[in-house]
Amino acid sequence: MVKTASTMLPLGTQAPDFSLPDTNGRRVSLDDFSRQPALLVAFICNHCPYVKHVADGFAELIREYRKRGATVVAINSNDAANYPEDSPAKMADEVKLRGYEFPYLYDETQAVAKAYGAACTPDFFVFDKDRKLVYRGQMDSSRPNSGVPVTGEDLRAALDAVLAGKPVSSDQKPSIGCNIKWKPGNEPPYFG
Repeated sequence: MVKTASTMLPLGTQAPDFSLPDTNGRRVSLDDFSRQPALLVAFICNHCPYVKHVADGFAELIREYRKRGATVVAINSNDAANYPEDSPAKMADEVKLRGYEFPYLYDETQAVAKAYGAACTPDFFVFDKDRKLVYRGQMDSSRPNSGVPVTGEDLRAALDAVLAGKPVSSDQKPSIGCNIKWKPGNEPPYFG
């Protein structure tokens, strides 16, 4: 497992648009989330040990924050041809296994991952009501085999601030995870 860090997209960046299929084949777009006070876009996948490490805690965190008005969308941008565990069919299995209560979308062309500057799984982006980026980085300091419990403290602090209408601390740490599995020849310039 190769550790890759977030690219740390500049704060204030407008949320890049997307329209992608979910695990039921229904298209979901950024416009579907225009009224919520906070939007979390998470780049995840099924097979990454870093995602597996936080997946149950992430699902629990999202159940809590959805009740408070945050909305979430997860995107899998991995090359499913070379990583069949990340295929749309396996994504549907993952939704059931983890109890995900948010759209889990497939970015087959990988264009959305590039637009967001996503580099690893998991990679988290929080946007305010105006869809300006206020947080990007880690869920918390826990990593596989670190002995540090999964709490979601960094992501929670960002969501708490946005939902309270307060500024998010600029002290943000990059997420660490497996690199997005780019299709051969499709690697973005920031990869590597």
